[in-house]
Amino acid sequence: MTNDSPMTDLELATHAALAAGKLLRDNFGGEAVVDEATHHDIKLALDKQSQDLITAVLLGARPDDALYGEEGIAGNQAAPRQWIVDPIDGTVNFFYGIPHFCVSIALRVAGEIVVGVIHDPMVGETWTVAKGEPARLNGRPIQTSQRADFAESILFVGCGKDEAALHTGIERFRKASLRARKMRMMGSAALGMAYIACGRLDAYIESRISLWDIAAGQLLVETAGGKVDLTAVPGHADAWSIVASNGKIPVAEIL
Repeated sequence: MTNDSPMTDLELATHAALAAGKLLRDNFGGEAVVDEATHHDIKLALDKQSQDLITAVLLGARPDDALYGEEGIAGNQAAPRQWIVDPIDGTVNFFYGIPHFCVSIALRVAGEIVVGVIHDPMVGETWTVAKGEPARLNGRPIQTSQRADFAESILFVGCGKDEAALHTGIERFRKASLRARKMRMMGSAALGMAYIACGRLDAYIESRISLWDIAAGQLLVETAGGKVDLTAVPGHADAWSIVASNGKIPVAEIL
């Protein structure tokens, strides 16, 4: 490919994720402006700045596409190609100075996820995948773990933000902790799925999560040999109950 060749969709998504990651890294540890605060969540001005930057990169190169993100929509919403963006997955971690957050970008074409990028700017790790190609971490092919025994597994359980989701998550955490080697509540669904894809975690469970948190991770996990089951949450647009795993741990036993 010459320098004049257009970027592939995966290259474009990676470029956008790295640009947004630099913005986040440059602002990490500074005075973050809070746009909105609720009991279990925070929205920062930087969330919107990050999404605006990603939007400019993606739609600047693909002006006929749609973009659907945590901070709103852009582009041609009737287009068959839709970028799905979480500009900071792990905003609360970012705000409290915990260096565990990421940028997540996926491309959905005619309803199918075909590209996924998850970028951790603090560690310098970038997971990439395009349909039909290997899942990669910093360019190296990855696969899910081979662990099939609960006693050797490490699981990530999310607890959501409302009372029902918290109750479900805490009960699942209790049940799983009796059998697993270790449990984690990490604060970034996208990174949790990236960790499954490269074998660091064995499963991730949450009763309600948004599409932009998991779209890129779904393709990563499935391509790396794992399994992702999504169930739509009634009454909540593009919210899902998720069970993602290496495909070997019998996660259904703790649901």
